[in-house]
Amino acid sequence: MSGVQTLTVEGDDDDIRLDRWFKRHYPAVGHGRLEKMLRTGQVRVDGKRAKAGQRLEQGQAIRVPPVDEGAAPPKNPRAERIAKRGPDTVLIEQLTEAILYKDDEVIAIAKPPGLPVQGGTGSKKHVDGALDGLKFELDKRPKLVHRLDKDTSGVLLLGRTAKAAKWLTEAFRHRSARKTYWAVVVGEPRFSNGTIDLPVAKLPGRGGEKMVIDQDQGQRAITDYVVVEQLGRRTAWVAMRPRTGRTHQLRVHMNALGTPIFGDGKYGGERAFLDAGALSRKLHLHARSIAIQRPNGSWLEVEAELPEHMARTWEYLGFDPKAGRVTFPDDEGGD
Repeated sequence: MSGVQTLTVEGDDDDIRLDRWFKRHYPAVGHGRLEKMLRTGQVRVDGKRAKAGQRLEQGQAIRVPPVDEGAAPPKNPRAERIAKRGPDTVLIEQLTEAILYKDDEVIAIAKPPGLPVQGGTGSKKHVDGALDGLKFELDKRPKLVHRLDKDTSGVLLLGRTAKAAKWLTEAFRHRSARKTYWAVVVGEPRFSNGTIDLPVAKLPGRGGEKMVIDQDQGQRAITDYVVVEQLGRRTAWVAMRPRTGRTHQLRVHMNALGTPIFGDGKYGGERAFLDAGALSRKLHLHARSIAIQRPNGSWLEVEAELPEHMARTWEYLGFDPKAGRVTFPDDEGGD
């Protein structure tokens, strides 16, 4: 049993939640006990009462009351099952081969379609579960700083240090990162370019996570788009840049235009498929590139080639992925 301690938040713990800090340093302290210590003011941050979800900053002082550090941590059946399985060496190798860029701060990988970023119901294989295998020469595993849907392919950034993860997370949170997506849509967009400003909300019920346009209860969602190439009235290659980051935003917005993303049966139903047996029925949505400004003012730009099923569709439809860079209004006068 230790006495009262005052510990300083180190760099590797910068920007994590207080409850996660306790889980990392005092695994024997369960969630219920931590909440009680917080309610009674036994745990304080910089001398002030704190909440479990409070994010910590490097240099802050945490008051920790007497705790039994030798007690066994509470059982976590899921964590134990993962530990017994051991690292997924095949997935680690796959992600290592998919690395697009790596330096001391950032790793960029080309996430394949069908692979979740984090675990969920029925998801035993995911990017988060393989991050211990992407430490390379560093002691700490890289951190997730943004997300892609399971069926969306393309550029996924990881922060290699707590400091890097913080500025990357802030860039995504404040929408200063420029994310460009490519998609094939079914039908002909009414305008060759424009901005979709329609609020989205989660559809009530248990039918799986699905979003809808909701003018009353929805959160504002904004997407800029450009039609790169149109194939009659049948289909088009569209580039999109989200200004907000709502769940399934691009899929919902394209469907709202009457041109669902090819393969997106969840939102477009049968309208989302072309009558062409040679084409894959997988979702045709790809995070093509990310441009993000570092704290020193320089720009990091990463681009991912189309996944195999989309590359075949581009070839079949006669689209040329090297036909030129797509520009959006906020590109002007940029980097």
